[in-house]
Amino acid sequence: MREFEVPASFSIPEDVSMADTVFRFEKECPQHVPFKKLVDGSWVNVTAAEFANQVKAVAKGLMASGIELGDRVAILSATRFEWVVLDYAIWTAGGCTVAIYETSSADQAKWILEDSATSVLVVETAKHAATVKDVAEAAPALREMLQIEAGALDELTARGAAITDEQLHERRGQVGAASPATLIYTSGTTGRPKGVQLTHSNFNAESQAVKIALADAMHEGRSTLMFLPLAHVFARAISFGAFDNKVTVGHTSDISTLVDQFAVFKPNFILSVPRVFEKVYNSAKQKAEDGGKGKIFGKATETAIAYSEALEAGGPGLGLKLKHALFDKLVYGKLRAALGGECDRAVSGGAALGARLGHFFRGIGVPVYEGYGLTETSAAITVNTTDAQKVGTVGKPINGHAAKIADDGELLVKGPVVFSGYWHNDAATADSIRDGWFHTGDLGSIDSEGFVSITGRKKEIIVTAGGKNVAPAVLEDALRAHALISQCLVVGDAKPFIGALITIDPEALPGWKERNGVAADVPVSEVVKHPDLVAEIDAAVADGNKKVSNPEQIKKYRILDVDFTVETGELTPTLKLKRNVIHESFGTAIEAIYS
Repeated sequence: MREFEVPASFSIPEDVSMADTVFRFEKECPQHVPFKKLVDGSWVNVTAAEFANQVKAVAKGLMASGIELGDRVAILSATRFEWVVLDYAIWTAGGCTVAIYETSSADQAKWILEDSATSVLVVETAKHAATVKDVAEAAPALREMLQIEAGALDELTARGAAITDEQLHERRGQVGAASPATLIYTSGTTGRPKGVQLTHSNFNAESQAVKIALADAMHEGRSTLMFLPLAHVFARAISFGAFDNKVTVGHTSDISTLVDQFAVFKPNFILSVPRVFEKVYNSAKQKAEDGGKGKIFGKATETAIAYSEALEAGGPGLGLKLKHALFDKLVYGKLRAALGGECDRAVSGGAALGARLGHFFRGIGVPVYEGYGLTETSAAITVNTTDAQKVGTVGKPINGHAAKIADDGELLVKGPVVFSGYWHNDAATADSIRDGWFHTGDLGSIDSEGFVSITGRKKEIIVTAGGKNVAPAVLEDALRAHALISQCLVVGDAKPFIGALITIDPEALPGWKERNGVAADVPVSEVVKHPDLVAEIDAAVADGNKKVSNPEQIKKYRILDVDFTVETGELTPTLKLKRNVIHESFGTAIEAIYS
């Protein structure tokens, strides 16, 4: 059993509140620009003084609306500046933020509102309001619903006009490190979501540890464009770290125009989930192939990966340096330009990135620092850094934290970012926190230097009829790296061999049709049977199979004519597979593999 611990170099004051920075910046640096807000297509500066005034005004409105110390206020909205204002205002008023994904179904939202006993709900749009219009019966504690696009913040500001600054600061002073800061419900790949309660202490520890881990990114003068859902703990944690350390943050939820937004905003670093990095690579590869430059891109990829690998083995030789310099002009510079031209690093979390993509991005000059964490650990509890990076791992434990591997291979962690328990679920808490260690449910390893690697999800292990244990993530990650493949679900529990369901990336399909002489109007149901497409998928499966032993290899698969999406329920908002949902919805296709 290997254990690795990093001693703490920071402390957490007992009276700390995550809203403290708002008022410190208001006093110490009122003209600092912590945020840029998109107004009529242009980025407008929001100074620390302006932000503090908005937070105070909305907090007073919440107090006037009856929010008391510890009351829950829910936010159901896409990522936008108002989300942040509300978050800090809720804390200033002594409340606890309940985060709800804007893609949540009515049933999911109702469960969260009912279970959390939310008092006030703030939604973004009329569509969101319509989705949850019948929640009153399911959530008796809910008193009212406000809508951002209908002037919710203005309404709260008007309500709070009679609340004095003294009353506000008296309430704010009642919040301490142990006070609840947020309730985030697990995305529910299986079973009903559980409410994870995180305190101001948890978030403060995460913010301080992020500053230490990403010291050369988290400082004044740097900027990032936030496009992940703020309902997810990963986005919130990086947001707090950025705000506390004077990084300027912009917010957008329009993923379809990210490249255009990068060009204007010019972020110095970005954070994302692995699927986005896969998409960036696959789109660039597809564009090169469509333009007849596929071979050049292939050689550029090989060179970038070799260059990155050499950095961990004594450094690249002269020949490799010359090739790298050539491709930097031909290929890598254009990829960096697509990220705005000033992005020199990225942070990845939420799932495994994979060594190949990690080496590729570092090789083109945009190292991706992969980390690991869960909602229960306030986001990252391990992370790669500039000073300590090993591509293919999720880094070492952050400052003040420890990790070890149990006898059955499960990763256990402890430290101040780890939550104290699930909301109103003592049984689940007792099952997950034992002897001071949080049982993550993930399988992993720790090398002699303290770098952690994740090998799979304990509950996702497939046991074939022959008794072979198979971790599906290795194969699924390998296949998703192919430009044509959107998603892959490995199956085979209690079956004689391993199989897979594969979906085709709808963005890659038009280019493939054009290259292969297939008419644009041919439906996907016919394209998935095309011999040339099947041949490409065959090759991708064969390449993926090289990464595992023979009993773990995919023997048969089915290509589906629909993709897995968040909207249709097969993916979580952070693009993880909902295996139970897919097994139920595509049971016939799975059985066909074995018939």
